[in-house]
Amino acid sequence: MKPLSLIVIAFSLILFSNCSSEDDATQTLDPPPTESIYFPSISSEIWDTKSLSDLEWNDTNLQPLLDFLEEKNTKGFIILHNGKIVVESYMNGHTETSPWYWASAGKTLTTTTTGIAQDQGLININNKVSDYIGTGWTSIPLEKENLITCKSLLSMTSGLDDSLGDGISAENLQYISDAGERWAYHGVFLKLQDVVSNASNQTWTSYFNINLKDRIGMSGSWIPFGNTNVYWSTTRSMARFGLLTSANGKWEDTQIVSENFLNQATNTSQSINQAYGYLWWLNGKLSYHLPQSQVEFSGELIPNAPEDMYCALGKNDQKIYIVPSKDLVIIRMGESANETNFALSSFDNDLWEKINLVID
Repeated sequence: MKPLSLIVIAFSLILFSNCSSEDDATQTLDPPPTESIYFPSISSEIWDTKSLSDLEWNDTNLQPLLDFLEEKNTKGFIILHNGKIVVESYMNGHTETSPWYWASAGKTLTTTTTGIAQDQGLININNKVSDYIGTGWTSIPLEKENLITCKSLLSMTSGLDDSLGDGISAENLQYISDAGERWAYHGVFLKLQDVVSNASNQTWTSYFNINLKDRIGMSGSWIPFGNTNVYWSTTRSMARFGLLTSANGKWEDTQIVSENFLNQATNTSQSINQAYGYLWWLNGKLSYHLPQSQVEFSGELIPNAPEDMYCALGKNDQKIYIVPSKDLVIIRMGESANETNFALSSFDNDLWEKINLVID
């Protein structure tokens, strides 16, 4: 072979090698696959777990968090990540099988069940309440009563007088403003349970059990208490409901409640209280209102919590926190942490300060 031919071949090999190296250098690696959401069996108490080290969380700050929770009268506490249990702790005489009350955090069970009834074509939340339970369910003029829709009850904008207590008999439901003109936290939302019951020709409990509770493996029951209907269950059952909601209404491959309805439920539902959806509280808004007050407070509901978090809040600090950006569901059940309250308390912000030290 002639020397010139050898030079050409050598040059070609070098050029090919350089091109390959440049191509390799500019190649981008495929992102790691997104972890699918885990759902525990509806017929078993087995629930998969993952460790803090799997998530690269700060293990040294876990015990201070649990100590804080115990000191603040907590009974059950769970953190789920993509459905799997990362933290589960029981304290102050509580166990995994002990039932506890949801208080107003259970309002969101009524929200979801109402959404299921709408998905099934039984109701339309834009229709007036009297379409389903008849007229005269309040003590206000008929033309004013007919302004109150099911959505008014979901968004706490019925216009009924909240200073008369939570009784929902007609004599307790008095006019204070037209529906939609005033936000006020009121027990009248329970009329939605009558709406669903009448529309489905079933008792509320039967419809709830068949269409929600049994389909995601929850335990628990509704127990009348005073003027309201309170749900009691284990902490894990509360976590199951939080998981369903965080999964956009799906349980495994089954859509329990439509994603469209849940999207409405977990976004601002009216123009008065930015931090309120359909009985869900919303973080990250510019202002908020609280129960028993017409004062507008500036700033986020829970400054230490992620902006995209939404939550179910109940008396004596019953909590369901859902954080889509972090794939988290966090449950707290127990006695009041520091003061009697209807929903939000200073405990929420203090608790998130401790949680952040673990997860960040």
